[in-house]
Amino acid sequence: MNWKEIRRDFPLLTQHPDIAYLDNAATTQKPARVLEACRDFYEERNANPLRGLYDLSQRATEAYEQARETVAGFVNAHSAEEIVFTRNATESLNLVAFSYGSTLRPGDEILVSVLEHHSNLIPWQQAAARTGAVLKFIPCDPEGRITEADVRSALTERTRVVAMTQVSNVLGVENDIRRFARLAHEAGAVFVCDGAQSVPHLPVDVQALDVDFLAFSGHKVYAPMGIGVLYGRQELLDRMPPFLTGGEMIEYVTRESATWAELPHKFEAGTVNASGAVGLAAAIDYCREIGLEQIVERENALSRVAFEALSAVPHLRLLGAKEAEGHHGIFTFTLEGAHPHDIAEILSADGVCVRAGHHCAQVLMAHLGTPSTARASLSFYNTEEEIGRLAESLRTVRRRLGYAE
Repeated sequence: MNWKEIRRDFPLLTQHPDIAYLDNAATTQKPARVLEACRDFYEERNANPLRGLYDLSQRATEAYEQARETVAGFVNAHSAEEIVFTRNATESLNLVAFSYGSTLRPGDEILVSVLEHHSNLIPWQQAAARTGAVLKFIPCDPEGRITEADVRSALTERTRVVAMTQVSNVLGVENDIRRFARLAHEAGAVFVCDGAQSVPHLPVDVQALDVDFLAFSGHKVYAPMGIGVLYGRQELLDRMPPFLTGGEMIEYVTRESATWAELPHKFEAGTVNASGAVGLAAAIDYCREIGLEQIVERENALSRVAFEALSAVPHLRLLGAKEAEGHHGIFTFTLEGAHPHDIAEILSADGVCVRAGHHCAQVLMAHLGTPSTARASLSFYNTEEEIGRLAESLRTVRRRLGYAE
């Protein structure tokens, strides 16, 4: 695989060769064909999908629904009716917590892991507050690992929901979702998976994982911002009330009541982001052309380079796994005597883009006793040279802050 050639597929990277973009866990760059697909929609098929009988609207509808089929195939859903388009993973998880969460009763228990991004925590806090359910946490060890014993000890006969990320956005650790979903089902609970950091980097098969819901964002999968996905088991989605109400999600309306449209349109109120869906389908096709196995292999190789380079930086402490394979391209670290924001500012001056802060995971940060960190995260289009620039810049941070060494 010629990764230098593949890198040229990304206009921003070619137009800004001075930038080492290492913030891929936040959002990824977009290949030209994705941008072209979005532009083509607006130039060739722009009309409101699902509403018009004229040809242009019919073609817009066809493009939108074909994108749904592409996503369904990508995650191996049983059918396209199990794919709901949203704005992002956050909205998808809020949909589940609000709609399925309405079935919760006082004393029911919701389990979340301490690894969770706020998007898979705060919606469940709010669901518990609305319904009288109890929110409980599954702990992890200092490297972020959750064991079967941890999950078993947290499950009770009152557990109704288990919500867990597949790959941590802070530590890069991968949870054994298939095993934990099985445990949840044995306890009579549904399993909600945050796939925001896994879907872009690993083959994800919702049937093999046996999850009840899975959420991810298009913009982390080389697609536009503003398009997200919720996979849900059809039998669960059928029973759930809509999250938002208004246009297009109805079947029939009277002065007193309304009935809902069939899946998945029941959950897609208002004018949809058809261009974003088309862009997401183009991004999925692009990743398939490269090959998911090749992407995994490339990112694992870059992770080994990054792990060795960062481990050799004096005064730097890597959080998470003690081996490269446990990071899945996400490297969160502190540097003795340097605030993470200062680290990020100095790296930015050297053209290296990383994230700094609590990474929308303050519960995990408190659990680890580290309120703030810096984070570098990789994609297949990154290079060994960019990782070298990161490590070299980090070696200068303490000196530039006034330390003797």
